[in-house]
Amino acid sequence: MSVGLFARTKVIVSQADPRSNPTPLPGEAALPVSSSSDPAASGSGESGGSRSGSSSDSVIGRLVVDKGLATQAEVDAAFAAMKTPAGQVKAFVDILVEGQIVTRRQLARLRTEAESDKTVLRIPGYQMIRKLGAGAMASVYLAKQTSLDRLVAIKILPRRYSGDANFIERFYKEGRAAAKLSDPNIVGAFDVGQVGEQHFFVMEYVDGETVYERIVKAKRLTERDALTITRQVASALKHAHARGFIHRDIKPKNIVMTKSNVAKLADLGLARAISDKKSAEAEKNKAFGTPYYISPEQIRGAVDIGPPADIYGLGATFYHMLTGRVPFQGINPTQVMQNHLSAELIPPDQVVSGISQSTAEIVEMMMKKSPRDRYQTAAELLEDIDHALAGEPLRYASRSVDLSKIATEVEGEAQTEVQTKSSQRLSGLAIGLIVGLGCLSGLLLLLLLLKK
Repeated sequence: MSVGLFARTKVIVSQADPRSNPTPLPGEAALPVSSSSDPAASGSGESGGSRSGSSSDSVIGRLVVDKGLATQAEVDAAFAAMKTPAGQVKAFVDILVEGQIVTRRQLARLRTEAESDKTVLRIPGYQMIRKLGAGAMASVYLAKQTSLDRLVAIKILPRRYSGDANFIERFYKEGRAAAKLSDPNIVGAFDVGQVGEQHFFVMEYVDGETVYERIVKAKRLTERDALTITRQVASALKHAHARGFIHRDIKPKNIVMTKSNVAKLADLGLARAISDKKSAEAEKNKAFGTPYYISPEQIRGAVDIGPPADIYGLGATFYHMLTGRVPFQGINPTQVMQNHLSAELIPPDQVVSGISQSTAEIVEMMMKKSPRDRYQTAAELLEDIDHALAGEPLRYASRSVDLSKIATEVEGEAQTEVQTKSSQRLSGLAIGLIVGLGCLSGLLLLLLLLKK
């Protein structure tokens, strides 16, 4: 992507959210996902009981249930039917097809996923349950940490990257960054390591949905819900920035909502220490982020990227929640980013009627083109959001007013008034002159008559 303005800028687009990819926006297409290994392969799963058949059969059985093609009871019955009364053994997949649980075409797809399971190594201390999703740089699996009997999410770097030092370093940097953050609104990090050639990162499992999924389902969120979510993410950013990290990839797919509506900021794959000048110089003229939510300074590949960049990304996310659409669109990522740099933002209250002016003003300040014109800290943003939620005047944001334009208009009105008064005075003088001339003419006429 090196056209026009971006001829010297390398654009590195963030991976799709590993949890889900419903109806992706242009330029954020979903990637193929692979499935996970299953505890049933060793003879016992969460449903309990032993099963006959190979580990591949167990994985296919689990996939059938995960995809809603059959119930667990039906799959268990199919396993039980593998051994006939005559002592013969029937193929598990044949039983599924004969019982009209799956078609041959569905079975072929399930087998492809089952084969991909074999590439996932077992990680000591963790019992793999199922695949949660996949992105460009990693796949994420649900697992049970056996020592603490708790569910966790495990991100695994694909084998194709196992020999790439840059990808591996970025993978471990994410783990190290996450480990230094401890906040209720940030997905927690537990462990990072390697088994054979496979690198893994263990994190908190959040049973919920992304903000992106909520937008897709509801078209747009209510103003109060959007404010509340933005506030929680701003709180997470306040914590991260205070510890010296910028996220650089704030977007709806990286915000996961728990069942109790707690927002959790996820995916620190592009996070960078603000003080890491070496990395900043190495990344000069490279745009790291997602085109629909990326800040202008990230697009330019600036070296001195700070907290306002995250505030811009959160502003674009806030805009998307409120209006149901991204702030800037385009036929390709280059055009989208060009619009971030130069196109005028349509205020959200002009897109959706009913959005309060204070909320619109907060979004507009978050998305100012220049970092200097935005909120400088997440604390400032939090203060204005709290005022908006309480229906009070904002402290930092307000609608932009062009003072020079106002001055010109005032000057023009003053000149008009002067001209009006001058015209009135001239009119008065003219009338007086006419009256005077009339009187003089009358007097002369009278004198002539007297002489006669």
